[in-house]
Amino acid sequence: MSQATTQSEQSSKVLLEKEGKYLTFALGPEEYGLEILKVREIIGYMDITAVPQTPHHVKGVINLRGQVIPVIDLRAKFGMETAEVTEQTCIIVVEISQGNRKFSTGIVVDRVQEVLDIAGEHIEEAPQFGSSVNTDFILGMGKIAESVKILLDIDKVLAGEDFGNLTRPVTETTTEKRVSEEI
Repeated sequence: MSQATTQSEQSSKVLLEKEGKYLTFALGPEEYGLEILKVREIIGYMDITAVPQTPHHVKGVINLRGQVIPVIDLRAKFGMETAEVTEQTCIIVVEISQGNRKFSTGIVVDRVQEVLDIAGEHIEEAPQFGSSVNTDFILGMGKIAESVKILLDIDKVLAGEDFGNLTRPVTETTTEKRVSEEI
């Protein structure tokens, strides 16, 4: 068996492991997909409390049923121009893993589209653009009819974000303790 055949078989195996259900969404004209198992819920756009001294792509935090969740503007994270909030703008709450910890994080998207079941043979590796462009956060490229969906590894998209100080649940005791410390 040649080395090329072995590499091809390994590549096929990797792509088969990536097959499954993906929630698709849009940022402008581009279409993306997230592994459905990473998605906790989809909520309408709501007021976001800004947090000082955070990167420009961190919109702030929301209080979702008593849990403080950081919200990332995915357009800003990807270096895209910001867009007006519309009726279709929503927040996808995803569960990300950093080390051995899991966090819920909201990502703002222009619109959610559908859940697609993408077979492994319809997923290609991310294209390589040379060493100056990092594509590690792309799981693969899903080929659906005549379009291509960029399948994201949301853990890698949000890697390097420090959510530890933004994700503690707000309770009365915590709030009272903070207020008494400030006085």
